[in-house]
Amino acid sequence: MPGIRSTPWLIALLLVVICAPARAQTASTGPEQAYPAKPVRLLVGFTPGGGVDINARLLASKLFELLGQQVVVENRPGAGTNIANEYVARSAPDGYTLLFNSPAVAINMSLYSKPPYDALRDFAGVSVFSESTNLLVVPASLAAKSLQELVALARARPGALNYSSAGAGSTQHLAAELFKLRTGTSIVHVPYKGSAPSIAALLAGDVQLSFINPVAVGQHVKSGRLRALAVAGARRTGLMPEVPTMKEAGVEGVEVPLWFGMLAPAASGSSSRARSPSATPPRNSTGCCAKTSRAGPRW
Repeated sequence: MPGIRSTPWLIALLLVVICAPARAQTASTGPEQAYPAKPVRLLVGFTPGGGVDINARLLASKLFELLGQQVVVENRPGAGTNIANEYVARSAPDGYTLLFNSPAVAINMSLYSKPPYDALRDFAGVSVFSESTNLLVVPASLAAKSLQELVALARARPGALNYSSAGAGSTQHLAAELFKLRTGTSIVHVPYKGSAPSIAALLAGDVQLSFINPVAVGQHVKSGRLRALAVAGARRTGLMPEVPTMKEAGVEGVEVPLWFGMLAPAASGSSSRARSPSATPPRNSTGCCAKTSRAGPRW
């Protein structure tokens, strides 16, 4: 697995964006405390063991090294991550309750008629931590040995195959629906509350295919229990460079980029640069905010 790079910009951004309200509050109530003065909670809207959860724990470990304070990953799955999203959106903007999510936090704004939060109004983006994509994987026992064989099987048996996902509105769900659209197939969606139960269903043979992040599913592909047929992205993944892209395997137009990032309650970002000069990146790091997605790890 590639190492985590560019942690200096990550901690700088974290402190710049979320420290200011805590500093302002202590200025009026007594001597200022260094941030963080207590453990930080990092909420994840999926079950443990999936791509979002794994990346969150990698980040929490590195932040502990740099901050000297525990960053506790707390899983609150359900409602397509809306449970965790709403909790953080309504939390105090003091830097001690943060959200780690994927594009699901934005996708839900159009998926649900009345989402319990507004992604633009209620959150302040801290940083993109890493970028990735999803793999189309099937059980090793499935007759289809290639992407074209899977498409042929699905066309021959419309509605007979099932696919699992980490939940409605997840990138896995949207990638599978896009795949169905591009291939003219009918495959039934079975949503779960995260990648871990989705993978378990795949391993048990309850479903016949899924789009899953390579970080979460890599061990099962390497062990031979699952077979990776294609990458739903513009390029191959460095974790499994032998797996072709959808386009290379013969299916055009199935590219679903995926990012993992950290957000804070919206008020956490107000006047942060002016109030937290010690945490501002040095002059030679000009433009770091625009480069974070390129500097961070890519799976």
